[in-house]
Amino acid sequence: MTVKTAQARINLANIIESLLGYPITKVGSNGVLPTNEQSYDIKGQVKPLYHINSENSILARAQKRQDLLLIKQQQNIESILAMAMGFCPDVASSKQPDVDWVEHFIALCEDTSNESMQTLWAKILTGETLNPGTFSIKSLQTLKHMTQREADSLQKCVSLSGYNEKDDSHFILLGFYKKPSLFDLLRKGNKVSLNLGKTGISFPDILTLMDLNLLYRKEIESAVLKAGQELTLSFLSQKVTLKAKSSDLVLSYYKFTQTGDELSKLINFPINKVYKQLINNALEGEFDLAWHAIK
Repeated sequence: MTVKTAQARINLANIIESLLGYPITKVGSNGVLPTNEQSYDIKGQVKPLYHINSENSILARAQKRQDLLLIKQQQNIESILAMAMGFCPDVASSKQPDVDWVEHFIALCEDTSNESMQTLWAKILTGETLNPGTFSIKSLQTLKHMTQREADSLQKCVSLSGYNEKDDSHFILLGFYKKPSLFDLLRKGNKVSLNLGKTGISFPDILTLMDLNLLYRKEIESAVLKAGQELTLSFLSQKVTLKAKSSDLVLSYYKFTQTGDELSKLINFPINKVYKQLINNALEGEFDLAWHAIK
């Protein structure tokens, strides 16, 4: 047995004991199963090599496991609520979150032990307290089933997402093309695309958010822009105004769903620097770009 194998087995044994409240040990004093017929039960099946080391009945063991689960859930809830109090500013608030919403919140967050994920839950409770109706039950259910890896994918994509105040939504700009005129039907519009791979975002990250219903699956196109028409996108501490130099320009982007919009509000992450440069390089030929700091 290698050191790695031994360590893995020790780790697994520790996990089992933390879940059940009792250690798991090998059958037999020498730790080796006999090779004769005693290795099999009356049904002819091989007896297990390990067993839970306890003289208590299975009912007592089940009750202890349930007690341990309740303790862990209570610790999770208390940790999240304490974080929420730390996030909540001392400001006036005329309304309170819906009672049913709070009950759903507690039931859905109680199994979250990861500190980073607990932080997201705490921010949700704080945001809902400040402005009831900000987060839907659907968003809570989505977060409930998110892993840390999926949350990391969301954070990466938020660093590329611009907020469009006109339709109260976030989207990831992918590029643009010039719509061919009636006198230029053979031209394909010379589409210009931003290479998101250069920003550290992989396509699996995008697919992850689509699978979670945080991003719409299809690339979306804007209405045709006229010369002089403007679009302003906000990226946390910066915003950019795109002003079309000519007509018939169409922007393409991935748009966040309502759930994606709600959860993206939990992540305060500045714009990806490489992505900002990609926007400048790709759009400067057909758009006037003006960046401003958001105070």
